[in-house]
Amino acid sequence: MAGPARTPHILIAGGGIGGLTAALALLQRGFEVTVFEQAAALREVGAGVQISANGVRVLAALGVAEALAALSCEAAGKEIRLWNSGQTWKLFDLGAQSVARYGFPYYTVFRPDLLGVLAEAVRRLHPGALRLGVRVDGFTQEGGRVTIRCADAGTATGDALVGADGIHSRVRHTLFGADAAAFTGLIAWRGVIPIARLPSHMRRFVGVNWVGPGRHVVQYPLRRGALMNFVGIVERRDWQVESWTARGTPAELAADFAGWHDDVQAMIAAIAAPHKWALMQRAPLARWSAGHVTLLGDACHPMLPMMAQGAVQAIEDGYVLARTLADAAGDVPAAFHRYERARQDRTARLVHLSAGNAQRFHNPLLADPAGAQGYIDHEWAEARVHARYDWLFRHDAVAGPLPA
Repeated sequence: MAGPARTPHILIAGGGIGGLTAALALLQRGFEVTVFEQAAALREVGAGVQISANGVRVLAALGVAEALAALSCEAAGKEIRLWNSGQTWKLFDLGAQSVARYGFPYYTVFRPDLLGVLAEAVRRLHPGALRLGVRVDGFTQEGGRVTIRCADAGTATGDALVGADGIHSRVRHTLFGADAAAFTGLIAWRGVIPIARLPSHMRRFVGVNWVGPGRHVVQYPLRRGALMNFVGIVERRDWQVESWTARGTPAELAADFAGWHDDVQAMIAAIAAPHKWALMQRAPLARWSAGHVTLLGDACHPMLPMMAQGAVQAIEDGYVLARTLADAAGDVPAAFHRYERARQDRTARLVHLSAGNAQRFHNPLLADPAGAQGYIDHEWAEARVHARYDWLFRHDAVAGPLPA
């Protein structure tokens, strides 16, 4: 008489937002999970992230939305502001309207807070699920099992491997070779500002998109309004380092936004140590999986930050992957194929839309108020905004239909 079926063991390379979401969703479905994270401590680079209703839906299903809400800001809305005059247009309402229209709120979140909430939930279910200070360098597959090779930590074997190891994924490189990243001609600046350093009129629970010729700025509050997130993106070709840890100087940042509104200048002046990184564009992958190995999040669909969906799509990926594995009766390759088919069109669409938004935010017509008025009235007309976002925010990764 056969004994009980063995619980499948899923290895996850990468303990970021997507990897931990997948781990939590899998643990809740009874899988054995081990997450290998190269950092010695679970600390995301300090920056903000926007979690729209489609992402909050997943976090609520995982039981962590309430804990995250206590650390975050519920955005009341989004605005467009003109780079030099500060003229303001309402982009859309959020807050109660997000709940009424899409079923869930819209949060602006400090990345380390989101990571901490997910990690705590994973550890409650399985204290040993997270292995820190371990980098997955490669893997082999044989007989329906995957053996990973870890830098300075030997090997580990499981039934499947999920490469959630980010934009420079070693798992992707092993599966499909080097990627073809092309420099976009854009660099991004970032900083997190104690909100007390800013004028009182800027301390609102709204997201603001400052648009102008050749560059734009995004700002939104974090951590219950204690912090302000700043991202400035500028057309430049003299910096092509794709790293979240590279630093620039306050003077260089200020020079990139010379002549911009006083509110933008106030934020720049309050950033003591700005970081900068080059934005690279990658075409969507035709395949994410091979055998018992698949990819997730930035490892398979890195997107420019112009739709504020990179983290949310990794969250959706992790949940859908757990759903397909739970339905697969042990057939890992079939589960991974189904997961790909469920996710590829949506994420590819967002890759292209995110790239297109750079042109929208940087249009030369924004140089003077007369041209800007007509351009913004057209590009951010209510019907066009809903066409761009409704399909995105309404999506149900928790209970929506999956491919057969």
